[in-house]
This record gives sequence, structure tokens and C-alpha cells, in this order.
Amino acid sequence: MTTVRTIIAIAASQNWPLYQMDVKNAFLHGDLKEDIYIKPPPGLFLSPTSVCKLKWSLYGLKQAPRAWFDKFRSTLLQFSFEQSKYDSSLFLRKTSTGCVLLLQQLKDSFHMKDLGILTYFLGLEVHYDSLGVFLNQHKYTQDLIALVGLQESSSIDTLLELNVKYRREEGDILPDPTLFQKLVGILNYLTITQLDISSAVQRVSQFMQAPYHLDLVVVRHIIRYVLGTSTRGLFFPSGSLIRLDAFSDSDWAGCPNTRRSVTGWCMFLGDSLISWKSKKQARVSKSSTESEYRVMYAACSEIVWLRGRLAEIGFPQSNPTPLHADNTSAIQIAINPVYHERTKHIEVDCHYIGEAVDKGVITLPHVSSNLQIADVFTKSMTRQRHQFLVGKLMLLDSPASI
Repeated sequence: MTTVRTIIAIAASQNWPLYQMDVKNAFLHGDLKEDIYIKPPPGLFLSPTSVCKLKWSLYGLKQAPRAWFDKFRSTLLQFSFEQSKYDSSLFLRKTSTGCVLLLQQLKDSFHMKDLGILTYFLGLEVHYDSLGVFLNQHKYTQDLIALVGLQESSSIDTLLELNVKYRREEGDILPDPTLFQKLVGILNYLTITQLDISSAVQRVSQFMQAPYHLDLVVVRHIIRYVLGTSTRGLFFPSGSLIRLDAFSDSDWAGCPNTRRSVTGWCMFLGDSLISWKSKKQARVSKSSTESEYRVMYAACSEIVWLRGRLAEIGFPQSNPTPLHADNTSAIQIAINPVYHERTKHIEVDCHYIGEAVDKGVITLPHVSSNLQIADVFTKSMTRQRHQFLVGKLMLLDSPASI
């Protein structure tokens, strides 16, 4: 979904049209590079020892997605080569004529259905405005609210109660965790556009195997918050610069059960938010500096990947990407090539980030904790603080508010 949001952000920035097509039986189009044999399907009059050799990919093969991707990519590259004498751009075309030519080439190569201008995609609703593109999951949210029967309930302004630590030993285990697991799965998919619930959903996602009654209460609390923000979504403004910008933060020892810290980072492409993360760290950190450094390491890895993806589609980042952090000690470790006793256990992270700084991939500007946007992905906070940070993330309540 990060790639999808990146493409939408670029298209909105450049005022390019977005089209959608559906490939029929896509995985049957791929060319196999390996020799693969299968048992004959029922009805073929072959000996019991006979096998069939596949000529093309088939649904269920682990190679099928890659084979389809390679086939589709080769078609695009061939189209780009044929059109290079007219236009040097590759996949993203500025003119409607270029789009028509590309769509026709795809139709000639595959069995495809033209769905026209992109308006609905995997539960995502796409709205267009003269100022940009708006992406939300309103229908998906309404289905969730109806599933739990909260249509007539009142909404709330905060995700989780402030300073409340949810511990595993409190309450009784749910006899049947199916509903809890289903609701958490739905909420996880909802974070594609409603990232303001990411921190709360990250917390309840930890208890999927053996949830308690209190965990289900927390999930219903989150859904009541969603009830009041069902039209909220991401806005991708037109005219925005194609320039990557990042923020990283952590909540040291934020998990009351394991004392692991919580990772939080987000990536902007100009003014458009395209990627973020809220996740409990894999190891316990001995200090806030260590936990912050681990977040910087994770964010740096995402930056490297995004810079590569942007270069692939024709938007290389010529300048280093700013990674804003609010921990001065972590920043000093990153720019200081000398490692000592207190940092030897995170030395690999240090070398990775230090190398990224030396090569001009990232810079590490300091940002005040009050202006640290990634803070919203690490912990619960007051309503005023939450709304302030949500406003910085280009989250709007409806297309009418653009």
C-alpha cells in the first residue's frame, strides 16, 4: 500500500489522471523459468505415474506472482521503448494520449477490463478535487460499525484512556476469540488511510492469540472513535514537491508487559503522507537513546527503500532525505564515528545509519518534541495533542473540507 499511496501522491502532485484496469486471470499469463510438474487433474486418462509439465504459471504456485510481475513489467518496458522517440517518460504519462496508447497496448497483450478513472480500489475510495486527491475508506468503516452494532452509539474524541497501562493479568480470557480477532484484522486494514488509530491498533494486535475481555472493551472503544471519523482520510495535494521527508520517535519501555519500546515513524513525499509504522520493538532497550536509535535505524531502512522506488519510476532524490528526531544523544551517536562501551550492543545500527549519513542518503536534523509528528504513532495522548498531530498528517474529515 505504500507503493499505491506513492503513485497517488505523484499523480496528484503532477495533476496526472489515474486509470484502473482489471486483468482477467492475471497469474495465468506468467512465463515460468523453472521446470514444474504437477499431478494430472481428475478426468485425464493417464497412467498413475504420469505427470504434466506446466508451460505457464498457475494459481497456487509460489512463482506465480513474480512471473506475472515480470510479464507485466516487460510489456511496460516494451511500450516505453516503442514510444521513446515521441516521449521520454516511462510508465507515468503526462498526456491523455499517452494513457490511451498504454491502455491499448495492455489490452492487446492481456485480457483486460477497462474500469475507467480510479474511484474505488480494494476498499479505498478515491475522490478528486481541484486542489488534489482524497483517499478514504468510508464504506469500509460503515460496514465495521454495523458489524458491531454501534450505529446508534455516540462517538468519542480519544482513542485510549490517557496514562492507562493495559496489563495481561487483568480480567478473564475470552472463551471465543474469533470476534476479537476479526475486529482487529478489520481495524488493521483501516489504518491504510486512518493512520491516527495505528498506535491503538498496534496495542490490541499483540493479544490476538489469547485476548481478555478488557482487550475487547478497548477494541470497541477504538471503533467508537472511528464512528466519529468515518469520513476521515488522506489528502494528496496537487503541486506538491516530490521530495522525501521523514520523522522518527519512540516510546521508551512503553509496553507494560514486556517493557519493550514502541517504534513510530512516518514518511512524507512533499506534503503527502505515504508511509508510516507503529510497532513494538523486538528487544528491550536499556535507555531512551537506544530505543530512539533503533527507530532511526528502521526509518532509515524505509528511506533507502523509498528512494530506490522513486528512482525506479523516474523521480530520483538528488538531495539527502531529512530524518527528523528529537533525541540529541541518538543524533550525536549517528554522526560520531567513535563507538564506546555503552553503544557496542547497537553497533550494527550505528554503522548502518552512520554510513547512510556519510553517503548523503539522510541527514539528521533535530526537531522539538512538541513538533515531533511521529509521536502520534507511539502512545496515547490528550485530545488536544492528538488533534494537533493529526492536522500535521494531512488527515481530513471529508472531501468537502479540502
